[in-house]
Amino acid sequence: MPNIKSAKKRMKQSRVRNVRNRSIKGELRTLTRKVHTALAAGNLEEAVANLRVVSKRLDQAGSKKTIHKNSAARHKSRLSHAVAVAKNKKQAV
Repeated sequence: MPNIKSAKKRMKQSRVRNVRNRSIKGELRTLTRKVHTALAAGNLEEAVANLRVVSKRLDQAGSKKTIHKNSAARHKSRLSHAVAVAKNKKQAV
């Protein structure tokens, strides 16, 4: 437990940021999972809609430094690639 006033404030700020960051990261995992489950179920329209939402949230998290910008870009790239592959498979059939 800190004794100095500024250290107490820092601890409080850290706790608040930790809760906020965990919430945002949890939301990102949930949204990513929704895209993958929609792709697995073959529901392409739902996957595309969820991809738009998760892309926006990833950009927001990257800009606020909750996650690194490159990490956000990598996740977006992989998700959009998975959706594009599913689209191509559907068109080929």
